[in-house]
Amino acid sequence: MSGISGISNSYSSYSMYGKIASGLRIQSSADDAAGLAISEKLTSQENGLNKGTQNAQSGQDLLNVSDGALGSITDNLQRIRELAVQASNGLLTDSDKKDIQAEVDQLKQGIGDIADQTTFNTKPLLNGDSSLYMATDSNGNSVSVNTTNATLSSLGIEDFDVIGNFSIDTIDKALDKVTTARAKGGAQYNALSSTISYNNYAAQNTAASNSRIEDLDIPKALTDLTKQNLLNTYKIFMQKSANAAAQNRNTVLFR
Repeated sequence: MSGISGISNSYSSYSMYGKIASGLRIQSSADDAAGLAISEKLTSQENGLNKGTQNAQSGQDLLNVSDGALGSITDNLQRIRELAVQASNGLLTDSDKKDIQAEVDQLKQGIGDIADQTTFNTKPLLNGDSSLYMATDSNGNSVSVNTTNATLSSLGIEDFDVIGNFSIDTIDKALDKVTTARAKGGAQYNALSSTISYNNYAAQNTAASNSRIEDLDIPKALTDLTKQNLLNTYKIFMQKSANAAAQNRNTVLFR
């Protein structure tokens, strides 16, 4: 029995060395079956929260791309409006207005190109109204990021021409639509910022809770290991003393 006890103590010390080296109290289900089950659930929750944060950050990147493109469209629309005001001057000749329209056409072409070519991860952002969904919490629940249609036809300026009859209100309405889209995008960006803040807070507390279950109390473990080693040394000493005493008794007996 003493041999079995010695093997058990040696295995226990070896196991403790492994735990100290890894810093983990639970290395297998045998160490704490219930604790392991809870720890795995907390790990899944923490990983889900961190991935949700990454998804939300990608959503913010998308919104930044969209807002930058809409900002460029706004600049073009503002320039078109300036030209429209200029073209309203009754002192201009038809030739002057044709020159102005040439620039308007170039600006319109620029708006069309931006609307058609603005993408995020190959997904078009400005050539049609749509909702893009992303999982932002630990359970995969999603929120949507809405994109706007900023094509020439959607803005109502596809046929805008300062040579004939035109209304500056047409450009103002287009500007209003783009401005509204940018405002909504800013609100969605801020909402995702709140989601990211919550996820980071929840992930931090989940990790702390998991650490209390899974991680090893190193100072206590070192104290326990030292105590166990001293006990093992004492048991070995006592066993040797007992063996020596028995040998002495046998020597006296058979003299």
